[in-house]
Amino acid sequence: MTNQTFSMGTSFNAGGTATVAQTTPSASQIVKDSNTANFMSDVIEASKSVPVLVDFWAPWCGPCKQLTPAIESAVRAAGGAVKLVKINVDENPDSPAQMGVRGIPALFIFNDGEVVSNRAGAAPKAALQSWIDQSI
Repeated sequence: MTNQTFSMGTSFNAGGTATVAQTTPSASQIVKDSNTANFMSDVIEASKSVPVLVDFWAPWCGPCKQLTPAIESAVRAAGGAVKLVKINVDENPDSPAQMGVRGIPALFIFNDGEVVSNRAGAAPKAALQSWIDQSI
């Protein structure tokens, strides 16, 4: 007899004992692009279940191009303990303006709907990892 897996992640082994599979969040659940219209749901509401790191960036920003891969790597390494929401400031100028962003890259970590930490400018990967670990 083989194991059968059902949609809720529960499987039954040959002896009939149920086991619940642990699921890892998909990449699209951990890292996503967002906009001003979805800020409340993607950041504020989502931060009530897991910390959310918001990256305000622009395609023309050299430091953003260096920082974003390091942020994504650090967030993925956290395995779902934190989510990343990226917001292009050229396409969504209202969100950074409301946050008081004066330059990019600008990073904010939200937890329970509130900003718990923020930083601006590029940083080495180790410094980013440390900042994320201390903030979540």
